[in-house]
Amino acid sequence: MNIDLTDTTSSRINSALVQARRSTGTPAVGMVLTLVIVTDEGNHYDALRAASEASKEHPSRTLVVIKRPGRSPRDRKMARLDAEVRVGGETGTGETVLLRLHGELANHAQSVVLPLLLPDAPVVLWWPEDAPEHPADDLLGQLAQRRITDAQATEDPVATLGLRAETYTPGDTDLAWTRITPWRSVLAAALDQKHSPITSAVVEGEAYNPSSELLALWLAERLRVPVRREVSDGPGLTAVRLETADGVICLDRANGSLAELAMPGQPDRHVALHRREMSELIAEELRRLDPDEMYATSVKFGVSKLGGVGTLERDAKAAPATELAPPQSDRPPLPSRDTDAAPAHVPASPKNPPQAPAQPPKPHPPARAAEQKPNGKTGDGKADK
Repeated sequence: MNIDLTDTTSSRINSALVQARRSTGTPAVGMVLTLVIVTDEGNHYDALRAASEASKEHPSRTLVVIKRPGRSPRDRKMARLDAEVRVGGETGTGETVLLRLHGELANHAQSVVLPLLLPDAPVVLWWPEDAPEHPADDLLGQLAQRRITDAQATEDPVATLGLRAETYTPGDTDLAWTRITPWRSVLAAALDQKHSPITSAVVEGEAYNPSSELLALWLAERLRVPVRREVSDGPGLTAVRLETADGVICLDRANGSLAELAMPGQPDRHVALHRREMSELIAEELRRLDPDEMYATSVKFGVSKLGGVGTLERDAKAAPATELAPPQSDRPPLPSRDTDAAPAHVPASPKNPPQAPAQPPKPHPPARAAEQKPNGKTGDGKADK
């Protein structure tokens, strides 16, 4: 059922929602959250289609905020709200409201959205295209528990990752991080089977792909080894190679759908790593509404070493590899599987020349429970919660 409202108010929209539910025979509100999408006229269709698919798994009230401030001074001075209410049909068990904010009202979207939020339900805000520099400081962002951005949709994904690291607030996340969830899961499972220490890693992917950068940051932070970022023709992420004492662990996806996992001493196997649709990414983000601490740790680690704008200016075929140095941490080395083995010796470097200790060295404190697996992994490929 569709109801068109012209030059309306939030109160009339709420009344139309109640009327539409009663007309379709579902007077009860069975939705679990409010999803607010901030987009423009040209991109709202694809975003709404993805949200509608995700609402089959997470019944929600979807509010699509389309700002139309106008071009002429006369249009910018006016303030009008047009709405379209959709209940049933393609929306399934959820509700969809398209809000077109004209003129000056486009600068006060939070006053329109606030009365339409479901009571006592979490709010998730999604910017499919242009997100504010500081999502948590945005007036609409202050209404949400989770704020979803997409660095891949920007002109400079690497610079955007640096901006996300600087302005991170608990509750922020990015779809570039969501896209590498299957990669992290497969790599974590592979490391659970192979107990050899990791010495270095290589991540291959497209030059403009922020997911490749985030995967390299995640490996460098968790494994504490040098990670090289190499440019390939794509599509997206193409390969990850982990150098071990026994050989190379290689996860190679050349065609964007089926990957091959090669491990020393084991037969090669095929792994499904297809490039997921936007609806699958949004559905995954709606499954968890708590802050993603692993995303925060990864995006903040070494993002300045990714090259910034220079990464985008290099020729994709002739671009030199970018190497991420292992983190300088006060944490003790990861424990070996052999409990009798002595801790690994850290060689001296020009920046850190060897010095005679003034007193006997103190024993390392015991590692946390989340770090008991080799190479700093917990096995699920996601954040160490």
